[in-house]
Amino acid sequence: MNLLNQILTHNKEFIKNKEYEQFKTDKFPNKRLVILSCMDTRLVELLPRAMDVGNGDVKIIKTAGAIVSHPFGSTMRSILVAIYELGAEEVCVVGHHDCGMAKIKAESTLEKMKARGVSQEKLDLLYYSGIDFKKFLHGFDCVEDSVKHSVEMIHHHPLMPKDVAVHGLVIDPKSGKLDLVVNGYEAQLA
Repeated sequence: MNLLNQILTHNKEFIKNKEYEQFKTDKFPNKRLVILSCMDTRLVELLPRAMDVGNGDVKIIKTAGAIVSHPFGSTMRSILVAIYELGAEEVCVVGHHDCGMAKIKAESTLEKMKARGVSQEKLDLLYYSGIDFKKFLHGFDCVEDSVKHSVEMIHHHPLMPKDVAVHGLVIDPKSGKLDLVVNGYEAQLA
């Protein structure tokens, strides 16, 4: 059985047994917090437990590296919607040690794309259309600096209300230990 069929078979039992009832909540975050986190598989359950958040408590946005790569991209739009439409009052950017985005190089990713069938012609077309692959596929060298950069991009965004605290943390994916990088309450006072 392929993965999709496994998921659909499980879902039938999930619905039949009414397992969804334990997850009932509404769309508004109880703790009025939106978290921008990495998509790393180790954080799926660890991060919420390490931060003492449960179903219905927060809005969680996941991106590669917990990076806000464009001020008017989908990540920033999601944060703004969480604040203006869904009642979030604080933002927390959470990067992590041993991140797959650390030291990622565009050249290596481009080679992997070619090996999987993306033609040089398509890459050239995108390049000559203005896509800067070194910027688009760039990772980071220091997770703390990356978190600070995303925090600053959110905090200084022209559509971000000034009363929203934007915090930055780094989590250890082995222990769940959180290290404070930016205290958003202090940044509001500065």
